[in-house]
Amino acid sequence: MKTAVYLAAGAALLLTACGQKSDGKSQSSGGGGGTRAQVWAAGSSTVFPFATRVAENVARSGGGKAARVESLGTGGGFKLFCGGTGSQFPDIANASRPMKKSEYDKCAAAGVTDIVEIKIGYDGIVVANDKKGPAYDLHREQLYRALAADIPSGTGFAPNTAKTWDAVAPGLPKEAILVYGPPPTSGTRDAFTELAMEKGAEKTLAALKTSDEDAFKAKSHTIRSDGLWVDSGENDNAIVQTLEKTPHSLGVFGYSFLENNMDKVKAAKIEGVAPTFETISSGAYPLSRSLFIYVKKSNVGVTPGLREFLDGFVSDAATGKGGYLQSRGLIPLPTADHDAQKAVVKALTVMSAPTS
Repeated sequence: MKTAVYLAAGAALLLTACGQKSDGKSQSSGGGGGTRAQVWAAGSSTVFPFATRVAENVARSGGGKAARVESLGTGGGFKLFCGGTGSQFPDIANASRPMKKSEYDKCAAAGVTDIVEIKIGYDGIVVANDKKGPAYDLHREQLYRALAADIPSGTGFAPNTAKTWDAVAPGLPKEAILVYGPPPTSGTRDAFTELAMEKGAEKTLAALKTSDEDAFKAKSHTIRSDGLWVDSGENDNAIVQTLEKTPHSLGVFGYSFLENNMDKVKAAKIEGVAPTFETISSGAYPLSRSLFIYVKKSNVGVTPGLREFLDGFVSDAATGKGGYLQSRGLIPLPTADHDAQKAVVKALTVMSAPTS
């Protein structure tokens, strides 16, 4: 689901009166002329609420027009971000995984170079259900066996026919397998298939991983399409609402949405570890991940307010320990790492090309 938020900050003001830095250049739209008077960030649904809050705070303190923030999924954000230069493309890609080499190459081919990668904190992927539902303690191998499209059978593979959790492993609840999760464009989906499905398949598909790494990843990353996994768009709040209506189902989404809905849903333990601030920040929770924003260096000083938005995002008040984004569910970086990201923003240090 595409969500667009335009955060109004009062009546429009002249740039000279709004306190936003600009070098006087205008950002070409590349095709039809015109400029954009606000920051535009698009991508991850997990980063969306954090970016929205930063946009509100920066506009409130600076008096200018707040950033436009869109939830398109990490893949959708990178696709738009890498589409080209000019005002019809975002300044920032929000991401719940690192940029892939293929995405970096598409950016370069479209003239999008000198990209700055900024890590903003950590998040955990949770598997949750309605508070009235049964408690789950799932192993990653069980998630793979429950949700993979094909599983080993004899000397090859066969379509996954497991219908209930207790059929996947004795001791699991006698509940039908029904999981609502993010679509293929989502960074949460990418991270789930890598951290849960792929890791869960390593023991079962050890021989295949040794002989053919690409085939191993294809088999372990492909989620079943027989209706027991349901793509639920780029709105994690919609998944939470669905779990309330179907207490026997499970949902996959970011930790921040769990934090904000503790009265409605509860998280499964993963290999005995519950997702908490402490377990995610330490890496003890098996489905922990890093969150990022990517910015076009060439747009800083061109798009009004972009420098302020970046400074606001990495400020101690926002992403530092005890910052206002922590109350939204963001897990802050260790102090030294947080300071390093502030230095990246100050210097606009360009990222190196990803290796994979």
